[in-house]
Amino acid sequence: MSTYVFFPEGAFGPTNNCVGIGRVLLERGERVVFVVEESFAGTLEAQGFEEALMRLKPAAAVEEAPGQFWKDFVRDTSPEFRKPTIDQLETFVLPVWQELVDGSRHVDERLVEIFGELEPDVIVQDNVVGFPAVLASGWPWVRIVSCNPLELKDPSQPPVFSGYPTADRAGWHEFRERYRELHEPLQVEFSAFCEERGAPPLPELEFVHSSPWLNLYLYPAEADYERSRPLGECWHRLDSCVRSVDEPFEPLPGDGALVYVSLGSLGSADVELLNRLVAALAETPHRYVVSKGPQHESIELAPNMTGAEFLPQPAILPHTDLVITHGGNNTVTEAIHFGKPMVVLPLFWDQYDNAQRIEEVGFGVRLPTYEFEDAQLHEAIEGLLSTDHSRLQAASTRLQARPGTIRAADLIQTVGGASR
Repeated sequence: MSTYVFFPEGAFGPTNNCVGIGRVLLERGERVVFVVEESFAGTLEAQGFEEALMRLKPAAAVEEAPGQFWKDFVRDTSPEFRKPTIDQLETFVLPVWQELVDGSRHVDERLVEIFGELEPDVIVQDNVVGFPAVLASGWPWVRIVSCNPLELKDPSQPPVFSGYPTADRAGWHEFRERYRELHEPLQVEFSAFCEERGAPPLPELEFVHSSPWLNLYLYPAEADYERSRPLGECWHRLDSCVRSVDEPFEPLPGDGALVYVSLGSLGSADVELLNRLVAALAETPHRYVVSKGPQHESIELAPNMTGAEFLPQPAILPHTDLVITHGGNNTVTEAIHFGKPMVVLPLFWDQYDNAQRIEEVGFGVRLPTYEFEDAQLHEAIEGLLSTDHSRLQAASTRLQARPGTIRAADLIQTVGGASR
């Protein structure tokens, strides 16, 4: 029996992706341990995994919900999401990188302790920022990229976080130069910290290393980008990575299409936006399943809706006709996995890139999140419901026939076998 340590970012999307892979390894008789923030304590254990707890910042004065820091952060900074993406580089993206870098600094000693105690055969990291303790541990490690592939930069593709179209290069250079101007000082400082802690320096303008053993990125081939620079033999694409869930789901009875609505665990913290969306959807003849998120008590659903704070998304999607989403990578890839068209309302980070790409490949419609008119939303819904989605269905059939969780587990076990 080998020991596989998963270290996902403290958000539900990356964690759930790792859960799907980890469950396959558990079923194969391997030992699987999740390194998680203290606010997640018990949530992975309840799913059959061991937990190793850590903190990315000093302890809070009150008990925290899972991922509470990022929920509060998004809630407090949501006015920034109304700005153009190039303006968000300074007011949102840079502060996020700063928080992530600070977290890596704070937790490094604790990670050294954890890896020393567990002696893992493989460490599997799904984070957008590097952690020197992973590289300095001496153990083989795997990088998972559960964000839009534009994070794996290529000069022939739009700059990450921009939401710019692939067919129009206007603004690409300006965006990249502004990103460099704002982020290079922090990146250089963080690279020096990585070296101090026994890890190699970071690649230019990157906040995370690629693994010399195995790197996995999560995006269906049907929506992926054509690269001018190959990623290399250590890179593999996971077309989808959908965890299995045990919770049953009974669709809301009634007429009309069934639509799943989720702005993600972070995006749904914007109560004003979610309530506005609920009001607009109440005017349609369809049925809705709404993921209400951390501020669920402040969300009042209409008669044609049902919902809860947490919902078993993989159990719901097969029953739906359409998905309304913020464009988080997890929801986007799962929607394609189940062949569901999307209305995408991006808020931050790579959600703009996903929204743009989904519209470009014909799998959905991108709308301006804070400026859409109710009529625009209604038109998008009716248009997608009446459109032939044979390409999307073909993608779904292919993805479901080759589960990414199994392929990822196979590749990770290959690294584990080589380390023994």
